[in-house]
Amino acid sequence: MTARFRSKNTDRRVGSRAAAAMLLTVLVGGAALCAQEPAAKPAEKPAEKSAEKPADKSAVKPVPREQQWTTQAPNSAAAPGPDAPAAVVPPRDYVIGSEDVLSIIFWRDKDMTTDVVVRPDGKITLPLLNDVAAAGLTPEQLRDKLTEESKRFIEDPNVSVVVKTINSRKVFIVGEVSKPGPYPLIGPTTVVQLIAMAGGLKDFADGENILILRQEKTGPVSYRFSYKGLASRKVSLHTNIELKAGDTVIVP
Repeated sequence: MTARFRSKNTDRRVGSRAAAAMLLTVLVGGAALCAQEPAAKPAEKPAEKSAEKPADKSAVKPVPREQQWTTQAPNSAAAPGPDAPAAVVPPRDYVIGSEDVLSIIFWRDKDMTTDVVVRPDGKITLPLLNDVAAAGLTPEQLRDKLTEESKRFIEDPNVSVVVKTINSRKVFIVGEVSKPGPYPLIGPTTVVQLIAMAGGLKDFADGENILILRQEKTGPVSYRFSYKGLASRKVSLHTNIELKAGDTVIVP
């Protein structure tokens, strides 16, 4: 009986130990779960933020540079382009002459558009059209001529003639001035203005007998001008005539 009693006590002890071990296992597992739950919650927040950020960025897309320029193009259409030729304002009686620089512009045809210099024979050379007489014509007359001749190669041509440099219109002054020689006649110029461009009269110049030579259609003519008389108001202001291309002023 003593042996049976001991075995029962032993079984109870083993059972109680097993129960305690199981209880300890449950408690440890519960503590581990409690420790893992707080760590998992912060991990969910970055995931939500990372999912939202791409949506915010994709909502507003930056406009490419090319599209920005295109939308602004209509407002800048009135401004001249960087390749627009620089032009001079010809005098009212201007006709094209040798050594003048012209810009011939064919709209929508860059191969025909070019800058040309009028040759000594009065002609210019253009693609397809070859030699075209230009000297003696106004820019408008040359434009009409090029438009008509280019119809053989271009459908409905639109031509512009721009005068870039005027080298054919010159006046000459010789004699007792500081800088004698030819001067370009770009705008209205009087005898006194030409003398000023030439540096003025020298000390021993005869300012009362200045001579202007001009070639008219009827032949050569001459005009007398008194620089000193104009300065002292002894002669009319109308004697200070406006020069024409080809005039020669002689200061004795």
